[in-house]
Amino acid sequence: MAPLSVFRVALLVSFSVFLTVVLGFGLPGLLNGAMRILGLPETSVTECIVVLYLLFVLYVATPRIPRGLVQVKGKAVFITGCDSGFGHALAKHLHKLGFMVFAGCLFKDKGGEGAKELEEFHSDRMKVVQLDVCSEEQVNQAAEYIKDNLEDSERGLWAVVNNAGVSTFGEVEFTPMDTYKQVSEVNLWGTIRVTKAVLPLIRRAKGRVVNVASMYGRMGNALRSPYCVSKYGVEAFSDCLRYEMKTWGVKVSIIEPGNFIVATGIMTRDIVASTANKLWKEAPEHVKEDYGKAHFEQYMALMRSYCNSGQKNVTPVLNDITDAIMSKRPYTRYNPMEPHWWIRAQVMTHLPGAISDFFYF
Repeated sequence: MAPLSVFRVALLVSFSVFLTVVLGFGLPGLLNGAMRILGLPETSVTECIVVLYLLFVLYVATPRIPRGLVQVKGKAVFITGCDSGFGHALAKHLHKLGFMVFAGCLFKDKGGEGAKELEEFHSDRMKVVQLDVCSEEQVNQAAEYIKDNLEDSERGLWAVVNNAGVSTFGEVEFTPMDTYKQVSEVNLWGTIRVTKAVLPLIRRAKGRVVNVASMYGRMGNALRSPYCVSKYGVEAFSDCLRYEMKTWGVKVSIIEPGNFIVATGIMTRDIVASTANKLWKEAPEHVKEDYGKAHFEQYMALMRSYCNSGQKNVTPVLNDITDAIMSKRPYTRYNPMEPHWWIRAQVMTHLPGAISDFFYF
């Protein structure tokens, strides 16, 4: 998101005040009209407003209401992308809770630090597996390894967490088609490939599929089209799978993290610099001429500014994934993000595009 000008910030605040005033004065009038149409006494308006407010409070508070937890003992979870970031932290967190963890690491066979750290647990409940989600062979080998090493294969695999992913940036005309393919190969096709491989084990356990998407799976943004395309795909795949798995008693949840760039280190100034050099070097000449170097550098400076942004602690994501795995009634979607990102997501997904475009672009 581009930094908001003082003018736009003032507009956002004014819009919030406007909505408050309209609802404060307009809602009673609307309810009065509805009461008259329904033939009910207008004195019921106050009660209606109180009920609506209580329903709103209940909606906001619902994530905090206990919904029961499943027993951890004897349950196993398969997590992809455990070399670093969310996956690495989640593997340690779920192991601590008592789960058997199958941690898929891209760099296990190359002596990756993340895989080594997990192997140093020297625990029967921490199994580190070599896994490139883009490799059909490695995915199938991992699925066979899990099946052979479950404490009770008849009970199946309780959960899979599709966390492996990559991120990139660039304006559409600067971004090669290969980049779109590569990002989707990991984020989308990797999710589908892993899910299909272990789904028979998940069905046997009547377990969970937890797919890590992004807030950019619900709304687009400038410079992020390859990433957004792949995460929109994860959202659609997860929805379709949820409908199909209902018959089997399998719950499918989507995690939509906000900005955790600092916490995960997924984007650094070095990454931005190398990506920017590649984008400019490989861009068609007519694109360079039309956009100009000054325009390009301005957007790259914007991307560099993001490297120190976002939440510094991954705990909100870990808590939501854990709830999706352990709750007897998990949610369809979880939104671990800062309040301003949550508000933006609601504006962009529920209000007309003309309004959200005016405020954010």
